[in-house]
Amino acid sequence: MIFERIESEGLAHFSYIVGIGARCFVIDPRRDCEAYAQTANHKGMTITHIFETHRNEDYAIGSQELAEMTGATIFHGPGLDWEYGETLEDGQRFPFNTLELTALRTPGHTYESMSFVLADKSSGGDPIMVFTGDALFVGDVGRTDLVGPQHRERLSHALYESIQKKILPLGEGVILCPAHGAGSVCGGDISEREVSTLGLEKRQNRMLQLTEAEFVKRKMEERLDRPPYFKQMEIMNLKRRKPLGRLPGPRPLPPKDFEAAIRNGAQVVDVRMPHSFAGAYIKGAKSIWIDGLAVYAGWLLSYDRPLLLVVEDAFQVERAVRTLVRIGYDNVQGYLRGGMVQWLREGMPYEILPTMSVHEAKKEMDEGGSYLLDPRPAHERAEVYVPGSHGLFVGELESNLATIPRDKLVMSMCSAGFRGGMAAAILRDYGYDNVRNVLGGIGAWKAAGYNTVDSD
Repeated sequence: MIFERIESEGLAHFSYIVGIGARCFVIDPRRDCEAYAQTANHKGMTITHIFETHRNEDYAIGSQELAEMTGATIFHGPGLDWEYGETLEDGQRFPFNTLELTALRTPGHTYESMSFVLADKSSGGDPIMVFTGDALFVGDVGRTDLVGPQHRERLSHALYESIQKKILPLGEGVILCPAHGAGSVCGGDISEREVSTLGLEKRQNRMLQLTEAEFVKRKMEERLDRPPYFKQMEIMNLKRRKPLGRLPGPRPLPPKDFEAAIRNGAQVVDVRMPHSFAGAYIKGAKSIWIDGLAVYAGWLLSYDRPLLLVVEDAFQVERAVRTLVRIGYDNVQGYLRGGMVQWLREGMPYEILPTMSVHEAKKEMDEGGSYLLDPRPAHERAEVYVPGSHGLFVGELESNLATIPRDKLVMSMCSAGFRGGMAAAILRDYGYDNVRNVLGGIGAWKAAGYNTVDSD
């Protein structure tokens, strides 16, 4: 038997390949799907089935790519206008040698949501694992707001029913296999612990301790970020499309060609660390460090313009491309050959992003006349913030520039300096000349002994 969980970094997305004997199946594959085929080939198995737990909103499903590669059949839940694959029925069974997978209708996160129960007939036939998609996570449950506000209450009731009457009765020893881990925007408080059972969740997951009325009230009050690219994914994941085939191969462009591509409408994303970006960057570039690319690209980058990369070194190119195609950015045109070092050697124009320490920021705050911008999402700010700061999430900054004063020193401070740099770069592009990124962020602020407002 093989069982492997494959994680997509940044998205905190979990997909699974499971099989025994000659055949195996994959649940919720990502677009760069060669990892599944390689795993099956190494075990002498064939991928024959692909199962989707739901349409998905936070990444581009790779089912069509994997089906093209392997000839497997795709299955998904009812209720949507899918242009590919086959529709499952509640209770439908799929034998795989001594294993059996049963489709379980578990609406709540979305109407078409499915879970999949794995049983081992060679040891009694009891369930051993359940793949819950976005219904149940370790320490949390799925969000119910994505279909639309008019559906939220109904879906919250449905999710409670799905968890309490369909998933938990499978047995306390059943291993939980969700579609996401900590850091995913598909849940509000997913645990850092990635392994659990239904029994552990029943005892430790606070959402499962609530009555139905309490559960629904909590879900109705929940406020989570909804990145604008979700709508793109919702449309993309329903459509029959030409499979990706292979990863885009962006060309290494010398500075002059890179500059020409910018003039022709390409957008630049600089994936270097904030301190590197601050020293010298190309005017108009979006600063999104490589580990934050999956989360913030969908907020800041357009789908209708080609992309150019500025990287620390060429080894980052493939990782950046993989991350981008997972959220539907296929047109990665090129990267800057030789990086910013070569750009500077050739005398190309550049910008700098002024930085400051928390000590300097504190001094400015005490003297008055400055503006401390907190670009973190609202749920982070609710946990801790600096007195006198102004919260405005970096993903919504460009549409709310009127709230940021132009006649004051603007200090951008997040938790460490990454999103602070993103926000400061955006402000600089819009003509805010007196702006600084506070390196170290709130972490350094607290380490220096300065006051914060904490939720505890």
